[in-house]
Amino acid sequence: MSTANPDSGAGVSAFIPLECNPVRMTALLKGIDESSPLQFYDVISIPDARLINLHIPHPALALLLVFSSRTPPEELRYRGSGADEPVVWWRQTVKNSCGTMALLHAACNGPARDLIDKTSTLGKLLDESIPKGPEERARLLERSKELADEHQKAAEGGDTEAPEATDDVEPHYVCFVAGTDGALYEMDGRKSGPVKLGDLGGEADMLSETALDLGARKYIKPNENFSSVVLAAGSQ
Repeated sequence: MSTANPDSGAGVSAFIPLECNPVRMTALLKGIDESSPLQFYDVISIPDARLINLHIPHPALALLLVFSSRTPPEELRYRGSGADEPVVWWRQTVKNSCGTMALLHAACNGPARDLIDKTSTLGKLLDESIPKGPEERARLLERSKELADEHQKAAEGGDTEAPEATDDVEPHYVCFVAGTDGALYEMDGRKSGPVKLGDLGGEADMLSETALDLGARKYIKPNENFSSVVLAAGSQ
């Protein structure tokens, strides 16, 4: 599983790409936080709001969108750290880890953060990450054997044959979450930092019209294939 990653220096591992599959993504989340009440759910449609509320518990705490991306990684500019930041953001330095990065951004921001077991692998990673800058946070993820092991289990258990960790894959995950400042943020570890998209006006549901108009709907092009899941607590 370990291989050189040209984006982040020799010796850094690469991950098997994670399928956009709510069962496997929930398994990964439970692997790093066994007591988590959170689950991932398929989103049927983002353009048509009438179809997205049929089977998903609300509020949706985070929205993950997977689409074809040919945009190269951006130069790191974000230097935030500490508990006063409205979101916790990690730089992606492990090749093909965007699915796990999106999962971390989903579970560690907004109301979902309050549901993390502080003694779990996820809780410890979050606690260690908060006071650090983005480079140090990235190193924490690179060194986490527990995270790498759980990612591999989830990625190898998908419905389709998993690519090799060293393969160049086109689909890319981004995550949309609410910040503590009441704004919607795009969380993508290949960007220069977290992207503030606009004020949610007190709306906490990531499938609300406000959140979708500020975020995911702007990314969906006509006739483009995409997949999407949301993170929510429990079931209906």
